[in-house]
Amino acid sequence: MYSITYRKSAAKALTKLPSEVSARFVAGFQKLASGETEGLDIKKLTGRAGFRLRIGGFRTLYRIEEEQLVIEVVAIGNRGDIYK
Repeated sequence: MYSITYRKSAAKALTKLPSEVSARFVAGFQKLASGETEGLDIKKLTGRAGFRLRIGGFRTLYRIEEEQLVIEVVAIGNRGDIYK
């Protein structure tokens, strides 16, 4: 099982999201950490390293560090601003 870490900016953005959306992101990362990906909208990023998880109109960018068994959440935001 993987552990989940949040960058400071991602943790701050998570607290500013509506409570139901932030709860869905936390639950999604817990599923991902346990190895379940069914029901999650995940895609590999093109042009940079990492993945994105989509929930509604919001996206989160994250990286998986296989050798340390860590999922690092890099950024969280709405779909128009997250990729900039």
